[in-house]
Amino acid sequence: MEILDGMDPHQLRTFVTVARLASFSDAARELGYTQSAVSQQIAALEGDVGAALLERRPVRATAAGERLLEHAGPLLLRLDAARADVRRLAGATGGRVVLGAAGVTVTARVAGALAAVRERYPRAEVTITQVARAEVAARVATGAVDVGLVDGVAAPSDPLALGDAGPLRTVAVAEEPLAVLMPVGHPLARRAGLALADLADARWLDAPDVAMELDRLRAAAGAGAGFRAAARYEGGEVRGLLALVAAGHGLALVPLPAAGGDGIAAVPLRTPRLVHRTELVHGALPEGPVALLVETLTGR
Repeated sequence: MEILDGMDPHQLRTFVTVARLASFSDAARELGYTQSAVSQQIAALEGDVGAALLERRPVRATAAGERLLEHAGPLLLRLDAARADVRRLAGATGGRVVLGAAGVTVTARVAGALAAVRERYPRAEVTITQVARAEVAARVATGAVDVGLVDGVAAPSDPLALGDAGPLRTVAVAEEPLAVLMPVGHPLARRAGLALADLADARWLDAPDVAMELDRLRAAAGAGAGFRAAARYEGGEVRGLLALVAAGHGLALVPLPAAGGDGIAAVPLRTPRLVHRTELVHGALPEGPVALLVETLTGR
């Protein structure tokens, strides 16, 4: 769009913050500016694009402001990604490894790879942080984490659908069978295998951080409805998920190696033919502990 030519990214970031907080004063506190400086930046941006972007009382985006917000997120993400990519290429991340891991991606293999990094680089600072699946690519792109692990349901050998967050590389590091978790007393617990479509009317646990997301299950089963959530679990611990399943709060779909526990039956998913796929997401890899981690996990 022509209105984006020469746009000041600082003004754009200020606009996004004001719109998100619906307050000039709150945005000023968050950004470390004075309120008058925030007002001046918004006025300058409105002059640049030739349209009012915010209504002042109450503070909310105008129709033009809503349209600019649609562009602002991807634009600011790419700017942050460009800065982080250059820093990575220059080796500015130093001797740290920050691994952003989604879902149930931290396995014995990952732990072993991190051990190899610590052995080669004993002074490296290693941090493993849980990241929502939808945020992994953006967190890697902007340098919030050095490398990411993201998982999801896919057909065998099919890549996961990740958003465009810049010049990142993704490499498959694991594909595992899937299992439906249910209480041992469930009528289907003794089955040798299950079809996903037959479970659309079952009660499910909505546990987006550790189990497969229910909207993905609907898409995989070709069901416009069903897979309703009986309860939502926002925790990141597999043990909490297993306890909820065992107590009858709902079913969950997880990689087979992560299944198991007291009172739990894990029945393999037979149809459709799907796997739990884990991909490594990274940017530029100057020599150092992050490069070694990627090499160890991918065999490159």
